[in-house]
Order: sequence, then structure tokens, then C-alpha cells
Amino acid sequence: MSTVKDTTVKPKHDHYDAIVIGSGPGGEGAAMKLAKGGLRVAIVEKYKDIGGGCTHWGTIPSKALRHSVSQLIELKKNPLFLTNYPQNKTFTFRDVLTHTQSVIAKQVTMRSGFYNRNNCSLYFGGANFVDKNTVLITKDDGTTETITAKDIIIATGSRPYRPADIDFTAANIYDSDTILALDHHPQHIVIYGAGVVGCEYASIFNGLGVKTDLINTRDSLLSFLDTEMSDALSYHFRNSGMILRHDEEYEKVESTEEGVVIHLKSGKKMKADCLLYANGRTGNTDKLALENIDLKPDPRGQLTVNEHYQTGVDNIYGLGDIIGYPSLASAAYDQGRIAAHFILTQEGKKKLIKDIPTGIYTIPEISSVGKTEQMLTQQKVPYEVGRALFKDLARSQILGSEVGSLKILFHRETKEILGIHCFGERAAEIIHIGQAIMEQKGEGNTIEYFVKTTFNYPTMAEAYRVAALNGLNRLF
Repeated sequence: MSTVKDTTVKPKHDHYDAIVIGSGPGGEGAAMKLAKGGLRVAIVEKYKDIGGGCTHWGTIPSKALRHSVSQLIELKKNPLFLTNYPQNKTFTFRDVLTHTQSVIAKQVTMRSGFYNRNNCSLYFGGANFVDKNTVLITKDDGTTETITAKDIIIATGSRPYRPADIDFTAANIYDSDTILALDHHPQHIVIYGAGVVGCEYASIFNGLGVKTDLINTRDSLLSFLDTEMSDALSYHFRNSGMILRHDEEYEKVESTEEGVVIHLKSGKKMKADCLLYANGRTGNTDKLALENIDLKPDPRGQLTVNEHYQTGVDNIYGLGDIIGYPSLASAAYDQGRIAAHFILTQEGKKKLIKDIPTGIYTIPEISSVGKTEQMLTQQKVPYEVGRALFKDLARSQILGSEVGSLKILFHRETKEILGIHCFGERAAEIIHIGQAIMEQKGEGNTIEYFVKTTFNYPTMAEAYRVAALNGLNRLF
């Protein structure tokens, strides 16, 4: 008589010290910290693979796409290759997605290893709260499973906001998730929403040679940035042939076999092959049955938390996109670790850093940390500006990436660095040098550091020395 071996992967426990709902950056940060602290941890992920929206639809795919397109642009601008190795092939959106898919696969493999090595139990399925200590998991095949824990962390991320009056089932209307399934190369695209996501995808499609129109519901691009950086991006977009429409809102959107027509409240009409709607995001809290634990998210699906990331229910924590600002993958990871530290120790001294760098992966990149000129002027802080233009740097000339600049804002009297703003290739990397100095206490944070130190030559980092000398020369 033979017996059939049951190969079903069963969790080690149905009761855990902590349950983490969501395996994006926030959930991963929390789970790893809790597991390394000796707790039994369960992870619940609704998608078939771990990594969350960051890995599968957001940060990783969009940045991998951006990198591929940026390389294509550099190739087209390089006279050596244009003359000696003419490129006849036209690359499409689907072509550049190939690299993106390989990066996603590597990320999933790597992050799966983190959970395995730390003995975390993985559950795949949708999570619903039964009570404040109990989670019901519904799998894709309809079967359910119940697990319990002392503490539960919600890190379910967000999804693109979809207005009810736009038909997202239409073949030529996309959001920032579904655009990754685009299976043809449009000649003309309209992007509605000029926030970070909209601007990044505008760069990608424009870089692929797609006629790109960007509709902005505000009066300037990325108004939270230093105005000089925002103006530089606007100029670069227009100079590359992009059409920008500021202070516009749609009245209605029509989808036909010939394309999409956007009727604007101003009376204008815009037509294109397809529409990418990228105006806002919604927290993924609507399917968690939060009413069973007396938690009510706001209209955008976000929860209110205290300084320890506790919600109104003291053993339920929230972090990442579902708590709003700063809605960055990097910040979510740290929030997860801070919340986990509090669960482990009940000590709340660990905090998110004050000046979190912003990285915007347009082409070229934008990155900033600290105060803007507008903030300092409003606060009546006596500051001065030091600038370095990338076109004057030897490394930029070698790379052929001469667009951009580095700007350092510093106090006229104490020389303390107050803000750093960078526009150009590798901006998101360059910013961390300045951030490290800004984090120093007392006399360690002064613009004079960049004059006293010696930089490798030629490098992009040398921009700090050039900008520091420029700024100090302005003092009198």
C-alpha cells in the first residue's frame, strides 16, 4: 500500500508574536527587525510574489524603465556611436520592459531569501481583520485560514487613484500600474497629472520618441521643489518637445477606436492614442475589514498614527503609503524598523530623520534635501547660494551629460548648510554626499567642509567643491 506525501507548505504556527500585512518596503523593514529580535512573524501578501507595489508596479519597474530609456538617449547623442555604429532599430516600450522584468525577478528572489533566512511564515492571500488580534486570509482558490498575533502591522501600500467617471476598462486608458501591460508603441500619449509619477513617465515616453502631452492640475511642476529646480525641469521638458498644460482639469474623457479625447474644463480638447491617468493614489485599506476593529480611514484610504506608528487601536500599527507623507519607499522601510523597535522594546526614542532626501527619476533626475529658497525667504533666514553648473565639470563633459546643476543653500553667518538641490544625471546619488554633512552636529555641518576636503578628479562629486567656492565668494 502506497501513501501520498502531503507537499503542502504549512506555516509553523497559527499564532504569532506579530503579523505584518504587506511585503513592500515598510512590511519588509518591520518583519526583518521583528524576526531578528526573536519574535515569530507571519507575513500576509495578497499578490502571488513578495515585494509589494514597490517591486512589481511602482519604484523598481519605473526606475528600470527610466534607466533603459536614459541609456538610449545617451546613445543617440553620442557622436562616436552615431557615426561609426549607426543604430537603425527603433526601440519600443515593450523592448525596454525586458530589462525591467529581469530586475523584478531578481528582486523577488533576493527578498524571498530574506524571509526564508529569518524563518518568517509567508501567507499569500487577501487579509481581513476579524478582531484586533485575528486575521482571516482568503487565498486565490477561495479557501481561508485564520491566524492570530499580539501585534499587527498594516503595510499594504497604495494604488493609483481612479475617478469613477473614467472608464479604465477601455483599451487605451491606463493608470501607472496597468501601463506596464502596454503591448504596443503609441505615437502620441497624454499624461494627466504632473506629480512625481506623471513627470517620470512623461520623461520615459518622451525619451522613446513618443509625442507626449502633460496635463498639470497645478500652476507649476512639482511645486514642493525649490522653484529653480521646478523651472529647470519645465524648461527641459519643453525643450525636448513636450507640451505642458498647467492649471487644467478634465471635464470628461472619451475613449474611441481612434484614440482618447480629453475635454478640459477650460474648453480645450486634447486627443492622443492613449491616456495615462496619474493624478493621485489611494491607500490599500478598503478591503481589510477595518470596521471590525473600529478603524476608519480617510477618503484617500489613509490611517492616522502616532509617533510610534500606532493607530487608534494600540496593538495595530500603520506605515508607508497608508499613513501619507512622505510616501517614499526609503522612508517606509525605516518606518517599519522604527515601529518594530517599539514593539520589541516599548522604547520610542528612534525617529525618522528630519531631512529625508527626495529623489525624482525624471530625465534628468532631481534630488533635494533640506530647505528651499522659498522656505528660507519666508522664514527670514539670512542665506546665500553656491552653484555648480554640470557643463563646467570635466566628468560631465566626459559623460556627455552636461545638463544640470548643484545648488547649496547655507547660512551667511554660521555657514551651516540649510538645503541642497540637484538637477541632472545621478542627482539621486550625488545628494547623499551633502546629506551626510548636513546630518553632522555643530561645526561639522558647514559649507567650508567641501572646500577643505579633496575630491577625486574628475567626478560628479566635485560639484560640491565648485558650488562651495562659488557660494563663499558671494560673502562680504
